[in-house]
Order: sequence, then C-alpha cells, then structure tokens
Amino acid sequence: MSVTPPPSPTSERAHPPAGARRLVRTLYASAFCDEFVLLYPVYALLFSDTGLSVWQTTSLFALWSLTGVLLEVPSGAWADAVSRRLLLILGPLLTAAGFALWVLVPSYGAFALGFVLWGAGGALGSGALEALVYDELERAGAADRYARVMGRARAIGIAATMSAMGLAGPVFAWGGYDAVGAASVLACLAGAVVATRFPEHRTPSGGGERWSATLRAGLAEARADRSVRGALLLVPAVTAVWGALDEYTPLLARDTGVASETVPWLLLMIWAGATAGSLLAGPAERLTGNGFAALLTGSALALAVGGLAGTPVALVLVALAFGGFQLATVLADARLQQRIDDSGRATLTSVAGLGSELGNLATYAAYATAATAWGHGTAFALSAVPYLLTALLLTGAARTAAPAVAARRRRRRTAS
Repeated sequence: MSVTPPPSPTSERAHPPAGARRLVRTLYASAFCDEFVLLYPVYALLFSDTGLSVWQTTSLFALWSLTGVLLEVPSGAWADAVSRRLLLILGPLLTAAGFALWVLVPSYGAFALGFVLWGAGGALGSGALEALVYDELERAGAADRYARVMGRARAIGIAATMSAMGLAGPVFAWGGYDAVGAASVLACLAGAVVATRFPEHRTPSGGGERWSATLRAGLAEARADRSVRGALLLVPAVTAVWGALDEYTPLLARDTGVASETVPWLLLMIWAGATAGSLLAGPAERLTGNGFAALLTGSALALAVGGLAGTPVALVLVALAFGGFQLATVLADARLQQRIDDSGRATLTSVAGLGSELGNLATYAAYATAATAWGHGTAFALSAVPYLLTALLLTGAARTAAPAVAARRRRRRTAS
C-alpha cells in the first residue's frame, strides 16, 4: 500500500468553471439533503429505548453493512452501464422508506428492514456519485478540483448533520421520535428531488450483457495496475473503522454522564472536527506518504486518549480524530479517482466501498465484544490500533519507494 501525492494542478481557480457550476451547486444541495437527518443523533437511543441490547444494536449495524457488501459492486457496475443520476435519485427514496418504518412500527424487525432499505439506498449512490462528479468536472476541464469540491461537499454534508443534531434536541423534546422521524423522511425526499438536477453527459448502453462486461473490465483494471490496487486498499483502510465508530458516538457521549438531551450537542462538537477536516482537503492534497502516515498516527492517538478519558471535555480529542480521519478519507478517494479509467469509475469506486463495508462488519463485531466487556471508551481506544498499523505500512512503503524515485530523478538529470 502506497500513497503518493497527486500531480500539481495546472491552475488554481477561485471558482469552478462555468461548465461545472450547475454540477457543484447540485452536489452541495444534495450533500446537505442527504445528511440533514434528525434521526442521526438519536436512532441508537431509539434502539436502546425499544429494549435492544448492545449486541442486537450491533447486529443491525452489521445487517446494514452486509446489505452494502452484497449490493456495493453490482450497483457500481450498474451505474457505469446505465444512468448514474438515476441511481442517485432512487437511493434517497429507499432510505426514506426505511426511516418511516423505524418510527411507525419500532421493533427489531422494522429496524432490520429499515437498515436493509438504507443500505440499498446507500449502495446505489456509492460509486455513482464520485464517478459522476469526477467525469463532469473532467469534461469541464476542472478534474484538478475534485478533492477540493468533494471536500467542500462533505463539509456541507457534515454541517447538515450538525444542524440536524442541533435541531434534534428541541424537536425530540417537542414531538419525540415521531417528529424527528418525519423530518428525516422529508429530508430524504428533498434529496431525491435535488438529484434530478445533476448533469450527466455520458450516454451509457444498458442491458445485462453491458452490466457484466463493465464489471469484468473494472475488476481487470484493478488486477493489472498496481497503483490502482494500492489506491483501492487505502480507501477501506482509512474509512472502515471510523465509519463504523460513527454509529456508537451517541453511546460514548451518554457514557460520559450527560443527559440524553445533551448528547446531540456533544455530537455537534465531534462533527465540527470532521467538518474542519473536509475543508482542509484542498490544501492537504499534496501530502506525501509520510505525511499521510503522520495524519493517521495523530488522529489515532487523539481517538484513543479521548475515548479512554470518559469525560465530556475529552470528546474534543475525538473531534480532532474524526477531523483527521475525514481529511484522510477525502484524500484517499481523490487518489483513487486519479488512477482509474472513466468507463469503470463507478465500478472500482464501489469495489473500494465494498472493502469499507467489509471493514465495517469486522469493526462492528470487534466493537460489540470490547464494549460489552470493557465499555464504550475502551472500545473507541482499541479502534485506534488499525490506524497505527496502516500508518506503519505507509511509512514502510514510502521508504521502499524513495530509492526508486531518486533513481528516476537521476535518470532525468542525466538525460537532460
């Protein structure tokens, strides 16, 4: 696994070119709608208040990830074979149906079916969104802005999550789970409407044969190109663990001794850190392998100390950790997009998403075991270990690559 900085952008525009402005506006609006979900900070509490144990709650998260595992790559190949925009419209509709089930008939079965619908909706958008955005930016001559644009989109999404967290407390106090559920369903429906505005200039040919051919071509590219394989591995190595920990942050916050009404405010602080990480994606795009490793190491240490401390103030460290992991996530995605061919872009992005989903499943199982035995704080601290191991691998890869880079530079000087 290696991380090399992307080539320097040919230009630094203050704003996207005219051809990309509709895309960027729609992307930002879609990111807000997708994450403005008032259920986010309280659904783990809904499960607990319904009588579910930690293991039952974890089994729901595992089912969510398993749905993604089964659908991630097929949906990516489907997005390459048909319309990526169509999948971005369908995804929020499935999620809305899942949220409605949770509040209408709260029970383990309804929660499980809701997670299947949510997982299917997420799989439809995973890969399709990144591929559509990168290709449309490339068509407008602005592919060098991908990391910056996606970083801002993720920051807007996190800002929407933070807004939802801020509203969740008073809305919950006013109308309980029914009120926050209804608001969440409306946000998803709005996201589907916004997705109809995405520009899409590619003209894919549909059909089962085309779908299978797209899938085979994408996987063949990953097998043939070492740099693509490295980029594919880096994405789940960065995203899987903290993406799963996200689901347990309400429980970690409540374990600090605060009231349930205070939990959304603490989560607001944590996601403020993640927002800052997204906004740093543009300036951090040229991080070397060692710089990327240092980012992961610092974030992992902050996560471990913040989790073990067990106080509301210590959650500031968890916020810093989430900021570092969010930044690493955007950068890893940008490196992947720069290395893959446009015809199979959604397919290979979904392959990376599949790795993340498998990592989520492993994290859920490990977390439930650790949290049951030692509590949520210790489980968060132990979750830092995979990041430290990834940082060691990146450092080793950078040392191995250094002589080859130096040799290439010497050959260039000799040739000149």
